[in-house]
Amino acid sequence: MITAAAHTYEARRLALQAALDAEKTPEQRNMMGQFATPTALAKEILAYAVSLLPQDEPIRFLDPGIGTGAFYAALRATVPAKRIEAAEGFEIDPHYGEPAQALWARTPLKIHIADFTMAVPPVKDDERFNLLICNPPYVRHHHILNGEKMRLQDASEKACGVRIAGLAGLYCYFLALSHPWMSEGGIAGWLIPSEFMDVNYGRAVKRYLLGKVNLLRIHRFNPNDVQFGDALVSSAIVFFRKESPPAHHHVQFTFGGVLADPKISRLIPAEELKKEHKWTRFPLAEPREKRRGLTLGDLFRIKRGVATGDNRFFILTREQIEQHELPWEFFKPILPSTRYLKDDHIKADAQGNPILERQLFLLDCRLPEEIVKERNPKLWAYLQTGKPDVANRYLCRCRKPWYSQEERPPAPFICTYLGRSDKKNGRPFRFIWNESQATAANVYLLLYPKPVLAHALATDKSLARKIWTWLNSIEAEELLSHGRVYGGGLHKLEPKELANVPADDIARLAGLALASPQEQGNLFVEEVA
Repeated sequence: MITAAAHTYEARRLALQAALDAEKTPEQRNMMGQFATPTALAKEILAYAVSLLPQDEPIRFLDPGIGTGAFYAALRATVPAKRIEAAEGFEIDPHYGEPAQALWARTPLKIHIADFTMAVPPVKDDERFNLLICNPPYVRHHHILNGEKMRLQDASEKACGVRIAGLAGLYCYFLALSHPWMSEGGIAGWLIPSEFMDVNYGRAVKRYLLGKVNLLRIHRFNPNDVQFGDALVSSAIVFFRKESPPAHHHVQFTFGGVLADPKISRLIPAEELKKEHKWTRFPLAEPREKRRGLTLGDLFRIKRGVATGDNRFFILTREQIEQHELPWEFFKPILPSTRYLKDDHIKADAQGNPILERQLFLLDCRLPEEIVKERNPKLWAYLQTGKPDVANRYLCRCRKPWYSQEERPPAPFICTYLGRSDKKNGRPFRFIWNESQATAANVYLLLYPKPVLAHALATDKSLARKIWTWLNSIEAEELLSHGRVYGGGLHKLEPKELANVPADDIARLAGLALASPQEQGNLFVEEVA
């Protein structure tokens, strides 16, 4: 029987959590990845995980990132106290750990104020844990020092036989390092960012889930329903049993709703998951069929737009250029952000500038500073205003001279890099037909036709409009299945991801044969400069 004491403890814990969070800045909590689990969600996860254990089996509970004890509180509210044989947790930050110790002092929970990644796992199986539930710290890789990163990689490989990639967040190491803490047949439930399902560093995590344990279920929340108000991530819950994966294994993928009542559910063969790079396609999509057709990457060289280093300094209006009396020879037109583009067809004036209400120009000078000072004193004076700050930024420091820009000529077709799935038109990404000589910043993807398509475009002047129309007719689900998603329904497409979108229809529009690039010879190969 669940006592009223469990509910009283949770009320006290929530008050404590709020008070402790208020004593830290959002930046401090972000650096350490401290995002507390909501009570209702913690109870959902615990209830489902417990249902995977044999009925009435004594529970040995472990939370490697316990915080104030949201999952332990949920455990006490889910199962009778007599069923909890042992309960332990780790918390690296005394700011949360010490008050949590005091809160749970009269209960069996033992909280270690220590770094879980340095803790020594039990040697005996009966000292290990059969229920491991965790919302690990979401610390991005760039906050992990290089020496520490190598230690974590070595320790993870020793713990589970899989080496975590260098760009992985701390949560990936927590998952790997927990392996020897679990008893055989034990259940784990991890509340982690769903990005591991799509990104390159997630491959090691997926190898672990498919090869070292029996992956049971992955539930992904609707990205429009952010689980943590202060963390812009989309969340997934991963459940597995510590045992070898069975033959002909299927994994349950669920989406939306709640764990007990998801909106969509589908069983995906583990063999298909081994071949699929983007797991977030499931359960909304079926496994991909093998195809030999063309993709956008076969027909276009796709690049991110210009990363200037400081848009405010390098991107100026016509009025600003004239005000500073800067020479026009060092400026090229550049498209404004999407909110200033009312039309997806950019036409040009006689000089090649885009016909837009908001015209912007990119400063790009490759002359050495001493020559600029001698020949263009006004430009030199303007550059000096950026010396204290702009010149010392990472991108600018890596360029010579620091005020030169990477080469990004105008592209006839442009795609937005970020978008939301809750737009009224249902289209998270826009394709723009650019007839001007304007380049674009890195909020866009630039599509440069490869030789075979460039030749077709030069021959048939009506083809550009047909391709633009077709690009905007691509089903939103198709684009989303190749990209990645963040909290609040924010979707992103990287160049390689857009390049994987099927494009046989463009080949038909251009009158091209549908053979593979290898069979077409060098027509699809980029010309050597």
